[in-house]
Amino acid sequence: MRLFLAPMEGLVDDLVRDLLTDVGGIDRCVTEFVRVTNGLLPPRVFHRYAPEMDQGWQTPRGIPVALQLLGSDCEQMARHAERAAALGAPQIDLNFGCPAKTVNKHRGGAVLLDDPPLMADLVSAVRGAVPSHIPVTAKIRLGYGDRSMGVACARAVEAAGAAELCVHARSKVDGYRPPAYWESIAEIRQSVGLPVIANGDVWSVDDYWRCREVTGCDQVMIGRGLIARPDLARQIRASQRGEPTTPMGWPDVVGLIQRYGERLADHVEERHVTGRLKQWVNYTRRHFPEAEAGWPSLKRHKALAPFNEALRETVRMPMAEPLGE
Repeated sequence: MRLFLAPMEGLVDDLVRDLLTDVGGIDRCVTEFVRVTNGLLPPRVFHRYAPEMDQGWQTPRGIPVALQLLGSDCEQMARHAERAAALGAPQIDLNFGCPAKTVNKHRGGAVLLDDPPLMADLVSAVRGAVPSHIPVTAKIRLGYGDRSMGVACARAVEAAGAAELCVHARSKVDGYRPPAYWESIAEIRQSVGLPVIANGDVWSVDDYWRCREVTGCDQVMIGRGLIARPDLARQIRASQRGEPTTPMGWPDVVGLIQRYGERLADHVEERHVTGRLKQWVNYTRRHFPEAEAGWPSLKRHKALAPFNEALRETVRMPMAEPLGE
């Protein structure tokens, strides 16, 4: 009954992985994807995506971190996987699900779902390039233009040697619009023998249990739900044990977001710091009325100091209604 933190490009970096795994309940993390094109990337690029390599590819809490690669050139993907393995990566995950237009235009991510044979070749090339004890895994969607390719893609990556498959329950065209088609994950799970991880639209403890019931999967990956509710994995763990738990309150969430901003400011320009903090706060509006009430003010600030002051003000201001589940 493992819980995984999903990679979210442009948001879930090593700092967020540290903060969320410290809250608790997460069994494994995956990096943002390393884009593989032409030429072998130097170790410093791998380190930028996975600073955890300095501590045995684990977060400070001791949670393992897998490296994700994205690309469509078998030789280059194999070379980069080999380098990642040499750098100590405990798992190589292949991204066949990114819906970004720029990525798909350059034949990466979800566009490959229309070409299961190429997906199989990529998995096979990476599998052959790394030691047998390092699992090669994949993440897919249900298809590109529609949701008809999930089973074919799953069978292709299984036949090529993938050890595990994560399925986001939408097509590329679906984007992130609800609903997530969990029943399609159930169909995939029944069609392959490798472990299948369910992903998509788990925003609450109730969602987690419904997802498991529909998909039949006992492993779940959560992305946006853990940004919106940072202690969701911890709540789910308590529910698995049948224990009560007190959900994290808004003041604690504010403290978490501010700690992220303080640490991020040491690495990137201020305007990028507030941009990422706004992303995080925007997700929390789903569950926290205080975030919804403060959003009109928060979204205007580009400098960190006034943003932080507006964020602190949300702890004191009257609450609005949240956006809902």
